[in-house]
Amino acid sequence: MTRPKAVLIGPPGSGKSTVGTALAERLGVALRDTDADTEAAAGKPIGEIFIDDGEERFRALERAAVRAALAEHEGVLALGGGAVLAAETQELLAGHTVVYLQVGLSEAVKRVGLASARPLLVMNPRSQLRKLLEERLPIYERLGTIVIATDGRDPAEIVEEIVKELERS
Repeated sequence: MTRPKAVLIGPPGSGKSTVGTALAERLGVALRDTDADTEAAAGKPIGEIFIDDGEERFRALERAAVRAALAEHEGVLALGGGAVLAAETQELLAGHTVVYLQVGLSEAVKRVGLASARPLLVMNPRSQLRKLLEERLPIYERLGTIVIATDGRDPAEIVEEIVKELERS
């Protein structure tokens, strides 16, 4: 059975793309990002999917992307920040090595920036990010089989901690 070596979850600004790229390189495997898969399936950027087709259509495409990636990909898999909201996705993650990248609000705001192109953060990014964190935190914590704090740390340091945790599991 094909299984990702690690599935990265976390809110916007947690480092899924940056850490995922470095982790995949360190493990000698490919990185797959379900946001990129969703954009490829729709033929347009996520922001345009939200505007043209709505969040419901985006979430359906995202669920399909996650389902396919979990079944096909053997490297490092980065999920979109909201992918874990779907009950189907939560069920599919059972039995996988799920790395929750923790980030505090102020650090996430610094990383994402207040002029964000992320569709859910368009109006008042700081307030929206706080709301997203509050809503998703219990889900991230429940799903994470490995939890890594990322605040004030560089990607290489985070990757080393993940590798040590992967070797233990």
